Amino acid sequence: MELTRRTESAAQYLGLDVTVEKVSDISEIIKFGIMMTPALVIDGTVKIAGRVPSEDEIQSILKMARG
Repeated sequence: MELTRRTESAAQYLGLDVTVEKVSDISEIIKFGIMMTPALVIDGTVKIAGRVPSEDEIQSILKMARG
């Protein structure tokens, strides 16, 4: 829940039009090889797993993902 909120806030701050999807289905989570939640996945790539990053860190990750 907190990761979703921070990610939405970071994207809004950066003016990015993104879709944030919270996945709870364990089989979907396992498909990404994630062993610890929460996790941040961008465009199919796991960026963070097992912790909630700061909003600043999420902003940096989003900037790098958007090129």
